[in-house]
Amino acid sequence: MTEELNMIYDELKSSNDKTVAHFEIELSKIRAGKAYPTMLQTVMVDYYGSPTPIQQVANVSTMDARTITVQPWEKAMLEEIMKGIINANLGFAPQNNGETLLISVPPLTEERRRDLVKQSKVESEKAKVGFRNNRKDALDMLKSLKDDGLSEDMMKDGESEIQNLTNAFTAKIDELLVLKEKDIMTI
Repeated sequence: MTEELNMIYDELKSSNDKTVAHFEIELSKIRAGKAYPTMLQTVMVDYYGSPTPIQQVANVSTMDARTITVQPWEKAMLEEIMKGIINANLGFAPQNNGETLLISVPPLTEERRRDLVKQSKVESEKAKVGFRNNRKDALDMLKSLKDDGLSEDMMKDGESEIQNLTNAFTAKIDELLVLKEKDIMTI
């Protein structure tokens, strides 16, 4: 029975790890007034008819704290990359100088910073809902083991372990949220 319990715990950890990774990606989309190459990681470019991540068709870097540069590996891709950035709806207006794209990241107003903090909190709540769903699935698997002869003590221990794992992952989300809030509110 302990093998089955460990399988349930591993499944829960794996699902929660995926939820944390998704949360980190969502946080990286929320810009904090500073330029980061990861701001463009969700941009897809039409590369000769096939949607391709921007990192596979260009070098994305930062020139300074307010400017992202996109250097395509093929000059012919400049227009397609520009369309991809605009279509990603990130609020950027890339400037084409014939060689590279320059994206100016404007400084944030106090009101916009507060909105971004709220948006970050919404994303953290979505992650926590994901954890609760994962916990429910793990508890359901545990209950099915009870039907197969799992003892009452092992059942209680399993429930406790599942809750502890859920609490640990929730704390991790809270830590990431605090860091993002600090990043957003820092001028």
